[in-house]
Amino acid sequence: MGEPLAGLDGIDWAGLDHAYGSAEDVPDLLRALSSSDEDEREAALGELFTTVFHQGSRYGASAAAVPFLLGLASHPGTPERTWPLYLAAALAVGYDEAHLPSGVDITAWREKAARLRNSDPAAEARRLDAWVAEAANEQERRARAFDRDHFDFAWALRSVEAELAAYDAVRAGLPTVRTLLGDDDAGVRAAAAYTAGWFPEEAAATLPALEALLEAEQDPVVIAHALVAAGLLEGRALLPRFRDHLAAAEPLPRWAAAIALARLGAADAPVIAELAASSASPPEGETAYLENDLRLYPALTLAALDEAPPEAVDAVLDGLSRTSDEASFPMAAAALRLTFRTPALPLPRFAALTPAQQRTVRTIAELPPESWQWGNLLEILRAWGLPTDHDECRRYAGLASTTRP
Repeated sequence: MGEPLAGLDGIDWAGLDHAYGSAEDVPDLLRALSSSDEDEREAALGELFTTVFHQGSRYGASAAAVPFLLGLASHPGTPERTWPLYLAAALAVGYDEAHLPSGVDITAWREKAARLRNSDPAAEARRLDAWVAEAANEQERRARAFDRDHFDFAWALRSVEAELAAYDAVRAGLPTVRTLLGDDDAGVRAAAAYTAGWFPEEAAATLPALEALLEAEQDPVVIAHALVAAGLLEGRALLPRFRDHLAAAEPLPRWAAAIALARLGAADAPVIAELAASSASPPEGETAYLENDLRLYPALTLAALDEAPPEAVDAVLDGLSRTSDEASFPMAAAALRLTFRTPALPLPRFAALTPAQQRTVRTIAELPPESWQWGNLLEILRAWGLPTDHDECRRYAGLASTTRP
């Protein structure tokens, strides 16, 4: 096994940037991931997430760090090998919620990068002006105008270049990631499966490796990661295996199999039933997807279907009603997509809404104050044309005000 950080000092880190300027501190942070001191390792990992992956952004140093992260993940002397792998995956795709439930649309991503490379500020300004003019209504026009007015061409070009460079750096290291699918450590196997699922251009090489893993795997967490990854890579040859896990007793692989089958367009009654059940009462377990929000992933999957049966809608709304705080707003967004499909602009009378839409609004209105304190929820409601004041939303839904006399 080679030295995982070989060549680290041969890179001009001071000439690369991260969120806080020069990346000259990155080599020491990478070295600290091999420290025998757990506190030192955790501090270094936190610093790396803050610098080369600041709030999901990637920088010049991000792609440069990837080979060393993969080296650390594959080296038996690294005390904790899953986190370098998860950081590499994050550098590749950002926050995975941007790509789920459909997976990475790498064609559109590369086309966007090519367009920006071949464009200039004036051309992008004209394109954005046309985009604003195409808005379906005044509220959408204002939202688009806000995005246009805050668009910075140079920043957008730098960002897309840094993001794709990090993505392609992990793609280049996929042979290492696929090797880790056979690692002795179940946590490493799960992290490797999670990482491998974001690269559809490498599906031909990755799917056989996932199939071999599933053939022998006994750990339900690893199985769940491998099933979801295979679904994201459109592994249709694994359809019989997905069906086997959907019918099995283990809850977490059942959850994953339903998600994978729906991703492949095979959302029949048993699949929808499992997705609905998981939206209302998610299984126990730990996955990397959506920061382990096991309720949200099946809800998003149902919302992506052309049509979901009433019982599935009821289950998602039941699940939404059981959330609080920051867990509420992504579930609220999924429920609105599921029942409204498009924003109700201008907002009709409550009585004019469908029963499913009425229940969605009521469920959101009845969320606790801890949920309504989040600006994220208010932004979602604003985009869908719903009242952003809690009491106003309750009055619209025919509910009593939360304000005490």
